[in-house]
Amino acid sequence: MKKILLICAAAIISAATMSAQDMAKATETYNNAATTLQTDKVAALGLFEQALKMGEACGTEGAELVKNCKENIPGVILSIGKELYNNKDITGALAKFQEASKVAKEYGNADVATEADDLIAHASTLKDMEDGKAAVEAKDYAKAAVSFKKVMDADTTNAAAALYLGQALSATGDIKGAVEAFKHAAANGQEKMAKAQISNLYLKTAAGALKTGRYADAIANAEKVNEIEQDAQAYLVIGQASQKLGKSDEAIAAFEKYVEINPKARNADAIIFTVAALYQKAGNKAKAIENYKKVLTNPQFGPSAKQQVDALSK
Repeated sequence: MKKILLICAAAIISAATMSAQDMAKATETYNNAATTLQTDKVAALGLFEQALKMGEACGTEGAELVKNCKENIPGVILSIGKELYNNKDITGALAKFQEASKVAKEYGNADVATEADDLIAHASTLKDMEDGKAAVEAKDYAKAAVSFKKVMDADTTNAAAALYLGQALSATGDIKGAVEAFKHAAANGQEKMAKAQISNLYLKTAAGALKTGRYADAIANAEKVNEIEQDAQAYLVIGQASQKLGKSDEAIAAFEKYVEINPKARNADAIIFTVAALYQKAGNKAKAIENYKKVLTNPQFGPSAKQQVDALSK
């Protein structure tokens, strides 16, 4: 019986000695983690995680060490994420922020969890913006629109995303959606840029309609341009489309406005000569002569203009 008791006692002493050694090793690992944290956060994180497992294996004796590890690990993960973010690795940073949030909530670290969640939202927005821009470069405008829409869903005041969304939707042919996106950008501090984009969009649509013979559509879209800000090219489209439709008065008014806004345009004399011909056709000799005289010195139109002035002056 005594022999059995002695054996049990030896086993207890051996277990206690092993437990003490394990605890010492866990403590040493934790201290190494704390020291390494100053120079290598990734390595420090690995050591803290090792120390945590070792402390948990020590039971109640390791409770304090386990607590300290759990207090440090979420913050270290978050700090690694911040370094990745500062180095422009948004994808890597986002993964670390998400990891930090999960671990912090598991370990009951509310402060780190809150900060991580805020950074997740911010990094997600940046990633979606990067994805959208990359898709634009790849000419995958539908994919780009999806990314920019995600940004706007997360932050309805993001005017930059609204501008990019408008451009992407425009490229896909969704003119109505593009205009709405540009209007949203205008309402959130990008009025000048947004209006320019809307104007360009309507002008492009007007030019396309003119080219394909949809003259009424051409006029309608060009007029939308002028509602934003008077534009010489819009008046030129209106003049050309009106002329095709046989609306001489409207054509004359638009052409005259075009020359008024852009008097040094390369085709200014050609437009003036056209205006003169339209006045002549309408029976207004005085205005016809007035406009023909404006291009008498032009090598291309001068000779014809002089003939018309001479004929109308008789």
